[in-house]
Amino acid sequence: MPINLPPEIQNLLRNPLHRNIIIGVGIAALLPAVVPTLVRTGRPLIRSAVKSGVLLLEASREAVAEAGETFEDIVAEVKAELSSRHDAAASAAAAAVNEAETGTEA
Repeated sequence: MPINLPPEIQNLLRNPLHRNIIIGVGIAALLPAVVPTLVRTGRPLIRSAVKSGVLLLEASREAVAEAGETFEDIVAEVKAELSSRHDAAASAAAAAVNEAETGTEA
């Protein structure tokens, strides 16, 4: 249903600049009435989003901590394995030196 506007206003609305200025003034006039309503209705949504983010952060921290502990366990196992190999090699070398010095097998 077309709205019958005076020709002066129709001419104003044909110009994109004038039309955008009128829209901006209208939004500015309605903003003080609309913002409090948006804040009231939006606050629970924002709280819910923040709550989800905090829960996700906590779950991520736990997962990273568990992965870190597993990695530390693996590093400790590898170090122990390398240490035992080093000790075995050192014992074999000492036995070889002892054998070479004494001329007998250990």
